[in-house]
Amino acid sequence: MEHEVQVGLLGLAILVVLILLRVPIGISLIVVSFGGLWVLMGWDVAWGALGVMPYQFASSWVLSSIPMFLLMGYVCYHAKLTVGLFRAARLWLAGIPGGLAIAAVLGCSGFAAVCGSSLACSAAMGRIAVPEMMRARYDAELATGTVAIAGTIGALIPPSIIMILYGIVAEVPVTKLFLGGVSAGLLTALGYILVILIRVKLKPELAPSVKERVPLAEKLAALKETWPVVLIMIGIFGGMFTGVFTATEAGAIGAFLSCVVAMVRRVMTWKVFKDAILETLMTTGALMIIAVGATLLVRFLAISGAGEYVSELIIDQNASQWMIMLSIVLVYVLLGMFLEPIGAMLLTLPIVLPIIGASGLSLVWFGVILTKLLEIGMVTPPIGMNVFVIKGVVGKLVSTAAIFRGIAWFLAMDFLVLFFMLAYPDFILWLPEAMSR
Repeated sequence: MEHEVQVGLLGLAILVVLILLRVPIGISLIVVSFGGLWVLMGWDVAWGALGVMPYQFASSWVLSSIPMFLLMGYVCYHAKLTVGLFRAARLWLAGIPGGLAIAAVLGCSGFAAVCGSSLACSAAMGRIAVPEMMRARYDAELATGTVAIAGTIGALIPPSIIMILYGIVAEVPVTKLFLGGVSAGLLTALGYILVILIRVKLKPELAPSVKERVPLAEKLAALKETWPVVLIMIGIFGGMFTGVFTATEAGAIGAFLSCVVAMVRRVMTWKVFKDAILETLMTTGALMIIAVGATLLVRFLAISGAGEYVSELIIDQNASQWMIMLSIVLVYVLLGMFLEPIGAMLLTLPIVLPIIGASGLSLVWFGVILTKLLEIGMVTPPIGMNVFVIKGVVGKLVSTAAIFRGIAWFLAMDFLVLFFMLAYPDFILWLPEAMSR
C-alpha cells in the first residue's frame, strides 16, 4: 500500500477517534483534513487549501438557498403561521379513532412544506399537538412518539436542507431531489397514519374517541386558517416546478412570502423577526463549518487516494447492488445512533458516492434514500434528537424512555417504507423523470 493511501486511512481512523471523543464534527473534519494535507503536500499547500476552499464552497450560488429556506421556516414557526394546520386537521379528524394523532402527522406534513428541518417540525407541532392529545387522555407514549416521528417528514417533503446539501456535493439537480422527496414524504406519512389506525384498533384505550360534534361551518372556517401555509406552498412549488424560478431562487421567494404573510396577519413583530434572523444565522453558521470541513476532507481523500482505495476495495468484492445498499443502510443506521444527520452525511459522502456511481445506481434515488436513513437516525436511541425536542416540550410529564417506546411501532414502519423504496426505485424516480420530459 502506497504511503499516501496509508496517510489517508490513518486520517480517517483519527477522524473516527475524534468523533467518538465528542469533538464537534466540523472541527474534527477541518483538523484531520488540514493535518493530512500538511503531511502529504506541505505547510504552504495546507494553508492555501484552508484559505481558498472554504470561500470556493461558500460562494456556491445553490448554497444561498439554505439560509433563505431556514429563514422561511423560522418566520413561519415564530409567527405561528402553521397553527391553523393542526386545528383544521383536528376538527375534521377528531371523530376518527386516533384522529388527533393523525392530525399531528398531517400537520407535520404541511409544516414540512415550509420548513425543511425535522427538528423545527417536531418542536412546532410538539407545542401544539402533544398538549391537545394529553387533554383528550391519549396514551402519553402514543402522543409523544407520534409527534417525534412525524417530525422526520420535515426533511423528506421539500424544501429539505439535507437534500440541498446532498445535491451540491453529489452534483445532482436539487429540483429532482425535491420531486423524489415528495413521493417518499407522502408514503412515510401514510405509513405513520396506518400505524396509528392499527394500534388504536388493537387497543382503543390508547386514543379515546372524541364525542364532540363539530358543526360543518366551524370545520370550513378552520380550513380558511390554513391559507398562510397553502399560499406559501403554492408560491414556492408552483413557481419552482413550472420553471418560473429555480430551486435556489425558491428559497428567497419563500422567505419573502412568509414575511409578507406574517405582516398581513399582523404577527410580524420585531421579536419574531429578530428570533427568526438569529436562529437562521446560528443554524447556517453551524452547517457551513461542517460543510467546509467536508470539502477539505474530499480534497484530502482525493490527494491521498484513500477514498478511491476504500471504494475500489468494496466494488472489487463483486457484491450485488442489494448487498451494497444493505451495507450502506447498516452503516447509516449505526451512524444515526450517534451523529447528527448533516454531519453523518457529509462525513461519508466522499467514500459512498463513488460506490453508488460505480454500481450504476441513480444518485437522485440514492439522495432520497439517504435522507430517509438520516431521518431514521433522528429518532433512534441513544441520541434521537427529535425525541429530546419532544422531551423539552413535555418536561417531567413523560420520560425519555417512554417517548422512545412510543416510537418503536413507527420505526418498524419506517424500515418497511425504506425497503419498499429500495426494492422499487421507480416509485421515487417517476416524478423527477416525468417533470424533466
